[in-house]
Amino acid sequence: MLNIALFGPPGAGKGTQSQMLIKKYNLMYIATGDILREEINAQTPLGLMAKDIIEKGGLVSDEIIVQIIEKKITQNPEANGFLFDGFPRTTVQCYILDGLLMKLNTSLTCMLSLEVPDEELVRRLRERAKTSGRKDDNDEVIQYRLKEYYEKTLPVAKYYQDKNIYFPVNGVGSVEEVQQRLCSAIEKSLENRWINLIVFGYPGSGKGTQAKLLAQKYNLVYISTGSMLREEIRKNTEIGRLAKPYMDKGAIVPDEYAIKLIEEKIQANPGSRGFIFKGFPRTIVQAYIVDGLLRKMNSVITTAIEIQVTQLEAVRRLALRSKTDKSRTYDMDTELIVSRLEEYEQKTTLARDYYAKKNMLRTVDGHGMPDEVFQRICKELSFALKQVY
Repeated sequence: MLNIALFGPPGAGKGTQSQMLIKKYNLMYIATGDILREEINAQTPLGLMAKDIIEKGGLVSDEIIVQIIEKKITQNPEANGFLFDGFPRTTVQCYILDGLLMKLNTSLTCMLSLEVPDEELVRRLRERAKTSGRKDDNDEVIQYRLKEYYEKTLPVAKYYQDKNIYFPVNGVGSVEEVQQRLCSAIEKSLENRWINLIVFGYPGSGKGTQAKLLAQKYNLVYISTGSMLREEIRKNTEIGRLAKPYMDKGAIVPDEYAIKLIEEKIQANPGSRGFIFKGFPRTIVQAYIVDGLLRKMNSVITTAIEIQVTQLEAVRRLALRSKTDKSRTYDMDTELIVSRLEEYEQKTTLARDYYAKKNMLRTVDGHGMPDEVFQRICKELSFALKQVY
């Protein structure tokens, strides 16, 4: 999802620019001011409580705001993303927004701040007062709202600066000029977004080959629990000695071993653009573990890809691999191969379906030459990333 919060003082032009952005990026528009006025016009309990506060230029309580915004978000789970106009206005609301978006397995992409000098803001609001008929557009309330903004709302900027998703934008100029600056800031924020991928598929489907190619193309860190565990075994470490009996049988290694190695790999690459996971998760529990590991870094899985081949093709490939220096212990044991294929159907498909239910899974035909399969994956991934961002 592409989730944008448009930030700026009263009169900065948030409403005008928001309408242009939602059309360009196909976003769901959430403007707290508009929603609250709808409640007031409908004379709902929330509207009556908010009416007096808005007319005085004050900030409506978080309890009222959250109830309205959460309803809007949860009613539109299939949205391409959201544009928030007028929210968040306080640091507390920043945390609230994080929590609301977390329910959708997403996060805020960027905070765009329209920067306009006070004298220009006052001029714009006075002009609006001549036609709007809004009681909160008189001089006294204008000064109060600006004071309120600078005292309580600007700390929001620091919150998002600390997350490296805050982008100040010059809000002076023609509507088209400001719009172009905003779009440039959005594109820049997308360049900085992490991409975290999972590659699923039968043993022998080509996961390792394709994951390495994807890591190179998208500048991602390749995380293969199988490769890391084999290295631990080669070094005869404690984890290696504990994992060896499982690896020899092609069985799932206890989660605590894999978690430790994955955490070390992530911590060793703090400046990475993202990660691509091959061989993990293999169970639904491990899918939750991956989510938890990424949440610690304020990130999420972007897309999961399943490389689909027939079981007969998987067995044929494993038999060929058994004759090379890349062979695994289980490649030469038909019973172990069958056991691993059954394990995939019984356990790993549950992890795969976990991402399918979140509309995050892409399937690709894995038959053919590696470069042909890679082109298919890139095509699917390109489409998926456009939907995500």
